[in-house]
Amino acid sequence: VKGYGLGTHFEGRNATHQMKKLTLEDLKAFRDHLRIPITDEQLEADPYAPPYYHPGVDSPEIKYLLERRRELGGNVPERREKHAPVKLPAASSYAVAKKGSGKQMAATTMAFVRLLKDLMRDKDFGDRLVPIVPDESRTFGMDAFFPSAKIYNPDGQNYLSVDRDLMLAYKESPAGKLIHPGINEAGAVAAFTAAGTAYATHGEPLVPVYVFYSMFGFQRTGDSFWAAADQLTRGFVIGATAGRTTLTGEGLQHADGHSPILASTNPAVKTYDPAYGYEIGHIMRRGLEEMYGEGSEDRNLMYYLTVYNEPIIQPAEPENLDVEGVIRGIYRVAESAAEGPKTQILASGVSVPWALEAQKLLAEDWGVSADVWSVTSWTELRRDGLAAEEEAFLNPGAERRVPFVTQQLAGTEGPVVAVTDYMKAVPDQIRQFVPNEFASLGADGFGFSDTRAAARRYFKNDTHSIVVRTLALLAASGSVGSDIPAYAMDRYKLLEVNAGTTGGAGGDA
Repeated sequence: VKGYGLGTHFEGRNATHQMKKLTLEDLKAFRDHLRIPITDEQLEADPYAPPYYHPGVDSPEIKYLLERRRELGGNVPERREKHAPVKLPAASSYAVAKKGSGKQMAATTMAFVRLLKDLMRDKDFGDRLVPIVPDESRTFGMDAFFPSAKIYNPDGQNYLSVDRDLMLAYKESPAGKLIHPGINEAGAVAAFTAAGTAYATHGEPLVPVYVFYSMFGFQRTGDSFWAAADQLTRGFVIGATAGRTTLTGEGLQHADGHSPILASTNPAVKTYDPAYGYEIGHIMRRGLEEMYGEGSEDRNLMYYLTVYNEPIIQPAEPENLDVEGVIRGIYRVAESAAEGPKTQILASGVSVPWALEAQKLLAEDWGVSADVWSVTSWTELRRDGLAAEEEAFLNPGAERRVPFVTQQLAGTEGPVVAVTDYMKAVPDQIRQFVPNEFASLGADGFGFSDTRAAARRYFKNDTHSIVVRTLALLAASGSVGSDIPAYAMDRYKLLEVNAGTTGGAGGDA
């Protein structure tokens, strides 16, 4: 009963949140109900400050409570900072992320899984990784983990699996590393939290890596991630089949256009939208360094990486890569050699290849020179920009720190077109920190379509939409003819959904 024991004004009236004070009569009734040895005179002395009662350290009640607490391992809350030493993975464990995919097409999900597999093989660190997949292990290409890492079951495998004739069949074991809680996202986040706090609760650092369809994380179980942050959980959260247009055939429940926005509301979560495997390698390495490396200032972090199921040729890591740019949120991935009016295309995740196609079309069809930037984290760029504003606000007269995104784009010419496979609010996070004229392309609304290309044409965030939006901004400034945007729209049939060509039909990870 809500309000049990608090007297007739409270008990069973479901008014607890509206009731702010106990009357003197309520206090006396409460005292009588719990048989607390406090006199009427003590309560009447100051009804607004009733005395606290302690039965004494030798009382049976206190002795019982302390004995139970000792059996349970000590007082709570207690934050235990000491834990077993952690030797982070060797640099060689990240080599697979740098290689690219050669002539083979591979989605960023597969690039991530290959990296995770090598990290799990690291002799000093691999046993600390805890992959968690509530569903779709095969979709993510993680069935390769079954024979070697095995699925954790304290009782071992006690059934015949339906896939037992396959080479990569289900294998359960008390020594299994893979947590497979069934189609149970709440249970998966609970496992993630348990593993991600083991450094404090058991003195043994574990690094959970929770992989799920991206809609099924911060939308379905966002409150559980908030609780995980409250418990200072550390680990990686992988939103696979990310983006609003990469899984159109399975219905709107998979059309994630907003998980980075939801994740941005959690202060403990760092959100990344990498385009390439080598970006994933650097991001995960930095994440482990922040969680368990030397000299880290904030260890209690969850890294959210969105990865895609759309195969592309994964490029090898370029020489002289701007690693700081990758980690902090933006770096230039391709500078245009074309002559003509300048513009900047900012893209993240699966949209970076579209931006590179648009760069080529702008140069060949319209004589426009467009540089392409990979934005690995719109959210981290925004947080850095807001922090710079806060520092200036609290230190009037001091030299203002320039936000990182502003530094990166300093000296660039022409308007900025920002594109993602998410709603426009995701790239709009950095709008106030970009010195150039700014326009965003994204996937706002439901927009269900039978193909990726049609969905992207519907949302107007595909390759041709990038080109036309860029031309429109250049026309507004007089850098190209005012009739050019309309001509380009007609040329590319921008208003015809079925005329879209951006993205392949394949869906394998």
